[in-house]
Amino acid sequence: MKILKFESLILLLLLIFTSCSKDDSLAVEPADYSINLNLAHETDWEMADAILVLINEHRVSVGLSTIERDQQQASAHAVKHTNYMIEMNQINHDNFSERSEALRQNGAIRVGENVAFGYTNASDVVFAWLQSPSHKLVIEGNFTHSGFGVIAKENGAYFFTQLFYSK
Repeated sequence: MKILKFESLILLLLLIFTSCSKDDSLAVEPADYSINLNLAHETDWEMADAILVLINEHRVSVGLSTIERDQQQASAHAVKHTNYMIEMNQINHDNFSERSEALRQNGAIRVGENVAFGYTNASDVVFAWLQSPSHKLVIEGNFTHSGFGVIAKENGAYFFTQLFYSK
């Protein structure tokens, strides 16, 4: 019986020491949220600016401050997501947490997002967003900046990603 207890004790000690060893290769590396800022140039800025004008007109009409256009980080991430939606051929908020964290690492304290597909002009997409309670909440949120991923498909219908954030 003493031999069995001794063997059990040795086995237990081996498990403890091997499971507590440190292996640097298992260390979790911080996520890299860097992005090519040139992606922002893929946005249809004429359409994006028209959307921003309409959203700011709405915000002012309900007593809110206007938001500024971000043609760098937020727009690059918005374009990347819009391209992803085009590839998937569906609108979604997949990987929003990654876009949000990327903007937070660049000073954002709050992030929101609206997406859409199929509209061919700014007034129609903004009207649709304002008719949707969840999209309207984002438009009327406590945000200071917005980035755009607005890209037309071959048939002229657009995919839209609008990222909102506050600094």
